[in-house]
Amino acid sequence: MSWNREEREENQERVQREIAKRRARGESLTPLAAPKGSKKLCQTFWAQAWCRHLERYSHYEARLPAGRSYLRNGQVLDLVIEPGTLSAVVAGEHLEDTLIHIRPLDAAHWQELVQAAQGQVNSLLDLLTGNLGDGLLKILTEPETGLFPQPKEIRFDCSCPDHADLCKHSAAVLYGVAVLLDTQPDLLFTLRGVNQADLLPAAGAASAETLSPNSGAGELQGTDLSALFGIDLAE
Repeated sequence: MSWNREEREENQERVQREIAKRRARGESLTPLAAPKGSKKLCQTFWAQAWCRHLERYSHYEARLPAGRSYLRNGQVLDLVIEPGTLSAVVAGEHLEDTLIHIRPLDAAHWQELVQAAQGQVNSLLDLLTGNLGDGLLKILTEPETGLFPQPKEIRFDCSCPDHADLCKHSAAVLYGVAVLLDTQPDLLFTLRGVNQADLLPAAGAASAETLSPNSGAGELQGTDLSALFGIDLAE
């Protein structure tokens, strides 16, 4: 037990030295704040739906618990969500650069979802908070034909020596997405390369025609997101 503790301490010291070196080169390496202990990892609709989707796939289940632990321990750094990509640095035994490629949503598939949503989305706020009818929510979160990517649409690229399809570092990044979606649900649409304004009614779409795929964040700037999404951002 003493040997294991000493090894962990040595690993932590080594990682901290690596972090210091990279910060000296200009990287921020900011940890993603996630709930610790038994608290729910995320609170809001799209974040929880993302986690449920990940946990559907049995070939991911061996690595997901380690990924959750990394995330809860503040070991996911500089997580960035962009169209078709997730990038982060994960602090394991070493700092691992992790890049996840996610195929953009097919244009024809997106149009099918847009058609299904016609007349059912009252506002951007309702969309981003999941305040939609059960029928539409089922369509948007359906594992095979909804907004979330299937495993065949995901490609993992991590600097660690683990050659498994999903390593624990990539699992930590996937769960980190849920933490970001708690306060920035528009990032789901950014990741899939689509414009959430397409789902709004005609009047709403006209007023939002200049919105970019990640414009939800701008739309919600200046609001109290803690109150809006029902979470305590100070946790």
